[in-house]
Amino acid sequence: MQYKIINGAVSYDGNMVLENIDFEINDREKIAVIGRNGCGKTTLLKAIMGEVDLEEGTGENALQVIKSGRPEIAYLRQTPFDNENELMIDEVRKVFRHLIAMEEKLARLVEEMQVHSDEKIALEYSNLNDRFISLGGLTYKKEYETMIRKFNFTKEDEMKPVSEFSGGQRTKISFIKMLLSKPDVLLLDEPTNHLDIETIEWLEDYLKSYKSALVIVSHDRMFLNKIVDKVYEIEWGETRCYKGDYSSFEKQKRALHEKQQKDHDLQRAEIERLTRLIERFRYKATKASMVQSKIKLIEKMQIVDAPDRYDTRTFRANTEPKVVSSRQVLNVNNLVIGYDKPLAKVSFNLEKGQRLGIIGGNGVGKSTLVKTIMGKVKALDGTYQFGYNTDVRYFDQQLAQITGDSTIFESFSNEYPFMSDTEVRRALGAFQFTGEDVFKSLSTLSGGEKVRLTLCKILHSRPNVLVLDEPTNHLDIVGKETLETMLGDYQGTLIFVSHDRYFVSKLADRLLVFEGDKATFYPMTYSEYELTKKPVEEVKQEGVKTGGKKYYSPSRERNKMQKRAEKLETLIAEIDEKLTALNDEMNSPDVFSNYVKVGEIQSEIDSLSNTQSQYMDEWAELLDKLSAVEE
Repeated sequence: MQYKIINGAVSYDGNMVLENIDFEINDREKIAVIGRNGCGKTTLLKAIMGEVDLEEGTGENALQVIKSGRPEIAYLRQTPFDNENELMIDEVRKVFRHLIAMEEKLARLVEEMQVHSDEKIALEYSNLNDRFISLGGLTYKKEYETMIRKFNFTKEDEMKPVSEFSGGQRTKISFIKMLLSKPDVLLLDEPTNHLDIETIEWLEDYLKSYKSALVIVSHDRMFLNKIVDKVYEIEWGETRCYKGDYSSFEKQKRALHEKQQKDHDLQRAEIERLTRLIERFRYKATKASMVQSKIKLIEKMQIVDAPDRYDTRTFRANTEPKVVSSRQVLNVNNLVIGYDKPLAKVSFNLEKGQRLGIIGGNGVGKSTLVKTIMGKVKALDGTYQFGYNTDVRYFDQQLAQITGDSTIFESFSNEYPFMSDTEVRRALGAFQFTGEDVFKSLSTLSGGEKVRLTLCKILHSRPNVLVLDEPTNHLDIVGKETLETMLGDYQGTLIFVSHDRYFVSKLADRLLVFEGDKATFYPMTYSEYELTKKPVEEVKQEGVKTGGKKYYSPSRERNKMQKRAEKLETLIAEIDEKLTALNDEMNSPDVFSNYVKVGEIQSEIDSLSNTQSQYMDEWAELLDKLSAVEE
């Protein structure tokens, strides 16, 4: 064990932000900290760093902060550099000052040995060289060069002063330095911000093999699923620990909530039954001992409280388009996008109801494309045309960061001047702006509040085409899931740019992938794209390899799907047998009168049924895909 907080709390201006923190970091653990925006995740990281004072919480134990040894704890944040004129490469190399100093001394010792044949110098060189090698002296240059490239910095960037980089790039430089320093505990607050999908995937692999402890605050569900083995959720000011990744946390939380609710209901029913029995025989002398035994039985019960309610406060909207568009929604033909020079040439067609996810690295043209088709940027060549009766609305990640002295109420009313005050309040209330909140100034809103207000204004018009540029930025996980559900139910046509792979995999049924100066259209989902990594149009020969790269093979993919479908059928049958056995056990005389055992068996039945339902959905989806392939 390296670090532990028992019954900690944090308050600001007399208001408790965190009420009951029980938190533990062990060697090599990969921990996620999740919760709603504003719940105190970043505050917890600052408390671990000692930047925020801890006080005693509302739990039963006394406040304790326990550290084993003197663990080095590092926290990713955007901080000013000591010298803004320092070259980027020199700033990164500061991490290896000790190795660089040793390297310089070794060079001096070599020069001395060439002049003087002295055993003492040779011994000093040998000892220092052994230590240099053991500390990674032979690999440190390759290590920092690899990391600089993986974060998309070039050789030319290395020779630029830090002052020339943007805020996001500076955060990346700080991140590189911190990863290279390899502290005992690494605290990461939204580490995937400003990173493209390729860099995120590399970072996942790096952090999975990281040999020290990690604590990650993130709303990127796929990122967490790939890395963490423990999840702490902060809800209503308290922490609760779950073993496993994010998906495991979701299942455990749901199962625990359902089990506690059932246990609570069963116990309440049993107490009511015993109470009726006591009242019935309370005044009969012959039943006095029985009455006393029932009273004692109730007194000895450890009361099972009803589970806390979920913090599921979120927004909602009617997404049904007011008018139906033509079948052909958008035709893009050899469209050359860019500003002073071309970034890419793009061609694709979209029909009504289709969902196009646009992905790729930073700065390759994703946002430029949507700005071009929205008429914000002039096309360099080629054509694009929206179909008849299309009503298009556009979410711009930059315009979403609205500011000014206007209030939320005024901002929405200006967009819809013919709505009454009551109608405006009702529309804003659906996006969590209630009461006096509607009179907040735009300049005081958080990033998440600005995104919600912009979405509120866009979705209220109920368009039949939505063009969204990074709509999930600044949204917490519940907000992302809400938007996924709303867009999943949306009957119109969807075009969106996103680095959130989970979001893309949930919504997109076709992809436009920017790679270098190319934009390739893939008529498939993100999961299918991950398997193939190559468009069907480029297939020259089934299963042929060229230049060491794997090409898409329809027959190989069909075989994979068939094997998976057969495996799912076996799993579904096995669960059927287990459910039959559990139901038989539930109905046995030894069990059905034991409410504790009944609750345990019912919880297991519910969990197995949920798993079987997921297998059935996947199985049905595979059968549809196999049918499409055969056709």
